[in-house]
Amino acid sequence: MSTYNFFITEGFEPRIRASRSGFKLVQLMAKVREQSRAQALPWIYNPSVDLIVGCGGWSAPLLLISYFTLASSARTWSVVFYVLALFFNYPHYMATIYRAYHRAEDFHKYRVFTVHITALMVLTLLLSHVWLQILTWIFTIYLTWSPWHYSGQNYGIFMMFARRAGADPDHAGRRALYGAFVVSYLILFLGFHTGASADPLFVSLGIPPVVSHWEQICLSVVFVALSVFGLSRLARGTEWKRLIPCLTLFSSQFLWFFLPATISLFKGLGVPQSRYSSGVLAVMHSAQYLWITSYYARREASASSEGVCSRRDWRPAAYFGALVVGGIALFVPGPWMASRAFHHDFTASFLIFTALVNIHHFILDGAIWKLRDGRIAALLLNSRERIADAAVQAGGRVTTAIRWIGQDSRRARALRLTAALLLLVWGTVDQVRYYLALRGDNLHDLQRAAKLNAFDSGLQMRLARRAMEDGDAQQAEAAWKRAMQSNPKDPAPRQGLLQLLIDHDRYDEALQLTESSLKYSPADANLLIDHGFLMQHAGHADQARKDWEHAISVDPDQINAHLYLADELDREGNPATAAWHLKLYLETIARKSANERPAPDNIIALVLRMADCQARAAQNDLALKSYAMAELLAVQTRRPKLESVASVNEAALQAKVGRVSEALATYQQALRLDNQVGDYDASAEDWLAFARFLDESGFPPQIAERATVSAWDRGYRPRGGAASLAGERTGTICRDRPPRFERSRGTSLATAALSRPTEPCLGRPILHPTS
Repeated sequence: MSTYNFFITEGFEPRIRASRSGFKLVQLMAKVREQSRAQALPWIYNPSVDLIVGCGGWSAPLLLISYFTLASSARTWSVVFYVLALFFNYPHYMATIYRAYHRAEDFHKYRVFTVHITALMVLTLLLSHVWLQILTWIFTIYLTWSPWHYSGQNYGIFMMFARRAGADPDHAGRRALYGAFVVSYLILFLGFHTGASADPLFVSLGIPPVVSHWEQICLSVVFVALSVFGLSRLARGTEWKRLIPCLTLFSSQFLWFFLPATISLFKGLGVPQSRYSSGVLAVMHSAQYLWITSYYARREASASSEGVCSRRDWRPAAYFGALVVGGIALFVPGPWMASRAFHHDFTASFLIFTALVNIHHFILDGAIWKLRDGRIAALLLNSRERIADAAVQAGGRVTTAIRWIGQDSRRARALRLTAALLLLVWGTVDQVRYYLALRGDNLHDLQRAAKLNAFDSGLQMRLARRAMEDGDAQQAEAAWKRAMQSNPKDPAPRQGLLQLLIDHDRYDEALQLTESSLKYSPADANLLIDHGFLMQHAGHADQARKDWEHAISVDPDQINAHLYLADELDREGNPATAAWHLKLYLETIARKSANERPAPDNIIALVLRMADCQARAAQNDLALKSYAMAELLAVQTRRPKLESVASVNEAALQAKVGRVSEALATYQQALRLDNQVGDYDASAEDWLAFARFLDESGFPPQIAERATVSAWDRGYRPRGGAASLAGERTGTICRDRPPRFERSRGTSLATAALSRPTEPCLGRPILHPTS
């Protein structure tokens, strides 16, 4: 954990050294008095600030406010948190930089981290802008590490207050308290990495939900046991009143970690990974960090060369101003320059800077506080002679430059003032652009944000959608293209532009778009499916089938591709293979939960289609089983109309294979269903099919004629005018499908079972119908 080693050493007993010097004796007495006051009063600033900010006393009200208002005011809260980041989040990163780079002694002491690790972070940052795929892994590390960093800080401050209050827990008590903080993080870690991730920037370990569930239950029990044991040991010989800061901070850890994870565990609600990198928790953590680091900086600045404490050198306004300006320098200029100078996507660049600055902060924070441990310092810091000469020289140059900037010369002051003003203006412009970019319902504001920085794919997509809603297709098209220019590998702008081109029947341009996009994303299953549809529309059915087969091989979860292949194969006269693809699709959705399956009507229609293909492929036994399955599904889902359709088709096939008695009973069941639902059109067609069956099966002519009359009574009329029963025959089921099924089938298999979307949907092909 970071920061805890410094905190737990604050307020310890003085190391009394005998001295003959009267001045040193006075100095020693001053130290004793100071530590006596620390033991009597454990506060750092004052009780209110320490409890609210340092111990997280504001956690419960702030969390409740954000929980009940965030959903209804998401845009407002986004703006609020973005503004707060300027004064809390950004400065808290700069506080670590200030601590490590402010003094030459600290810079050289920690130069393994201040030079080498920093250089590695810069190299990773450059590589991430060239190879965007590693952003996902960097962001996963950042999101997973953030709550661990929070826990370490909470534990360090907890132990600091415990020691300042005079508590002296034994080794077992300390281990138990430390374990409670670790276990609370592990519970959250399991929640983060259970099952598949819903965040495209987070790579989940995919822990099975059942395993994760029981592991979290066991860890919850361990957390309670460790907490009770550790707190009871801590309270030995110490009044509970003096432990109020500790208990407040422990309750904050409970509210931040254990409670959300427990609610998620028993309510089945997932805790978003971004919860611990943005929003109210990040603000509270940053404020807490600024609270403790400002205390350390004040004490460091107050100590004179002789060791006598004075507050004359401590300037809190200057310190905080330096942190705000430095924080802006860490986060704002980089993404702006990457997007404006190199036309890189602003959003992606901002995420890269955010993740890497945080990771650097975690590493450096752990070094500058934790390395006060002599054993670790001996391992990592006492090897300075083994550092390369080039690194030493580079560190010396950096130190010299930093020292010059900090001098009181006129040029140095002018440079500091100019840089500070420039960064403050830049930060203000960034805040304004963010606010304007969020106003997706105001085209004018979106255009103003785009003028400030047009290379932002997210902004351009909002601008395109707003333009489409206003009927300006030309501006929408331009916005989609600019979004693609900013981030060619992002599927979202491509999908939007592809939808626009298809809606305006610009199929040739849409085909060119998918072909050019495949150069960037050759293994994009959605893109392959869309390209297949466009190739099919252009008359290249063979290529369409190859695209759909490739999509399935790339992503087996693209089960809808089986439907498109089945439809094309059936159209080409290959019903056996079409039925096989339909079978694969149905077997896959059978393994999914009820919420993930298509609507029952669509599933039954697909089973009927599979049965029809099997019948035309002379797979009669399989076809009869499929018709029976369709009937069963219709009964279970209370769809009597579809049950009637399945019964009529099953009866026709039974008659074809010579099962006349079974066919007679099945026809009668279908007619009863028609009467039950009052569907006279369907009833007329079914009576006609029944009459045809009676005629072809050798039943007395008068029975078949009565069935024909029943069809006429229900509104049936011949297709070509008055005709005899024989003229109404449409042939066998192998050549022409019954009218009832043909009507449910429609023009294609996909449209029979599914319906085409009216809006583009990320994560799905644009052209295929959604289930």
